Amino acid sequence: MTLDHLRHIPDDVHTNGATPNPWWANAVVYQIYPRSFKDANGDGFGDLKGITSKLDYLVDLGVDIIWLSPIYVSPQDDNGYDISDYRDIDPMFGTLGDMDELIEQAHIRGIKVVMDLVVNHTSDEHRWFQESRDKDSKYADWYWWRPAREGFVAGTPGAEPNRWGGTFGGSAWQYDAGRGEYYLHTFSKKQPDLNWENPDVRRAVYDLMNWWLDRGVDGFRMDVITLISKRVDKNGRLPGEAQGLIEDTPVGEEGYSNPWPLCQDGPRLDEYLREMRREVFEGRKGTFTVGEGQGISPIRNREITDPDNRELDMIFLFDHMGADQAGTKWNIQPLRLTKLKRAMASQQSAVKDRGWASLYFNNHDQPRSVSRWGDTSSPRLRIKSAKALALLMHMHRGTPYIYQGEELGMTNAGFTRLDQYRDLESINSYHQRVDEARVQSAQSMMDSLSKVSRDNSRTPMQWDASEYAGFTSPESQRSPWLEVNANKGEINVELEMCDPESVYSFYKRLISLRHEDEVVSAGGFEMMDPLDERVYAFVRELDGRRLLTAVNMSSTNAVLPEQTCGLLGERGLVGRNVLIANVATESISNQVEQGILEPWTAFVCEL
Repeated sequence: MTLDHLRHIPDDVHTNGATPNPWWANAVVYQIYPRSFKDANGDGFGDLKGITSKLDYLVDLGVDIIWLSPIYVSPQDDNGYDISDYRDIDPMFGTLGDMDELIEQAHIRGIKVVMDLVVNHTSDEHRWFQESRDKDSKYADWYWWRPAREGFVAGTPGAEPNRWGGTFGGSAWQYDAGRGEYYLHTFSKKQPDLNWENPDVRRAVYDLMNWWLDRGVDGFRMDVITLISKRVDKNGRLPGEAQGLIEDTPVGEEGYSNPWPLCQDGPRLDEYLREMRREVFEGRKGTFTVGEGQGISPIRNREITDPDNRELDMIFLFDHMGADQAGTKWNIQPLRLTKLKRAMASQQSAVKDRGWASLYFNNHDQPRSVSRWGDTSSPRLRIKSAKALALLMHMHRGTPYIYQGEELGMTNAGFTRLDQYRDLESINSYHQRVDEARVQSAQSMMDSLSKVSRDNSRTPMQWDASEYAGFTSPESQRSPWLEVNANKGEINVELEMCDPESVYSFYKRLISLRHEDEVVSAGGFEMMDPLDERVYAFVRELDGRRLLTAVNMSSTNAVLPEQTCGLLGERGLVGRNVLIANVATESISNQVEQGILEPWTAFVCEL
């Protein structure tokens, strides 16, 4: 392939207001999960050299930014989200030299490189934590240490400071015999939470961020960044601690309470983010920040991403990702389209004047959207629904994120046995829910894992139809760290790059449309027919131009709802410019004339 279509991303793009939007307003981000993207050395794990070898593929797709999940030195308890050295590369992925080469080659191709910043917690093997185990160390207050509950013997059952549960199972408090106290870990026991109340912690984090920016990276995706400020008082005490017992939320079916309501979006979050902006990003042009926003409402998103507040460029919200869940992620319900619409419309409305939205249906923590909300019962419906979901997401206002393989229509893993899973959350949750709390049967939990386990999105990238899907060579030293999806022969890059009707080719068209049409990148948003359970439709408008997006989000024919019908009028699509669709324009015209949309039909037309 040639690189003659490389583009320079301007510092700003057109918008409705007086102030231009920044360069990332019409950019497209591609997330790479390094251990599953491309294995260059045959050890069964993806690596930096493998990513570098595929940069031209990403150029062909048209993406502007790549976001790398963690590649730092790590014991890999949570696949690298437990970091023991922020200033070096884990040997699994390569060396600092390999990272420098990746940055250089990406920049040559006009692609920016964003790293995953994980600073709510570290690994328990990080030097900071090991030093913190000594009460006389200068690091003694770098983590959340607390004594045993009054009246209990430290280290015995029930002596934990309260009933908070960790996200990956068990108590959120782990006893350390050396220090004689418990430390807080909102995730794995090998991921102790940093104490951001300590200014030395913050300075250390800002130093490592500046170190990477000086080395050439262009910004950070900030893991669970909204948890860095706990809900403490002015003396740094957790809720209830002044009265002798740290406050609990109600205990759930697994025997633990949820710490997140008291550990997210705390009173100093805005202060910390403004301080970070000042200490790290001030004076650096072309940088990019996006935070993972647990506990953040659409209104809070507007506040945090309002450029005048100088915090973050954008945030990942979660309300829309719960549209098919009831109480817990393991309790999956059929998607209620009206629930998804309400969440998305709320996100869009909150930032209509200030702030910005992140657009995503897939990432390393979510199952594959085509398996979750689409239809994989046949190759035809898989392809059509994958395109429909892509069009729906990309046509909203905001910055779209593509997770590796999403552009191929990759599906869930299809695992049927627990020993096929590698994900810490999946394995621990199975044992806690099935073996310990006994709130779910083994078969029911396996069914839940097949639908929403994080490993569904982490199977190796499918480059071709060979034994290991081109992720690693058949002659490599070992098989991939996680099984390759069995449908690699039907879904892979080699097939789809040559097929103008493939999901991959459709993504290329969507990305080009965002880059070329200012209504898509900067126009306003208005939801149509919010109560319709099958058709998802909305209008984007800028400077008098209006674009209608309409998608049948079901596997049956859907009647065109009232508002959408009214916009199309008596002449339907006759004479209208169809910008992009997942079926032929003639087919859409016929459907609209009959007042229906066939299963998973999706189109954008100019009104």
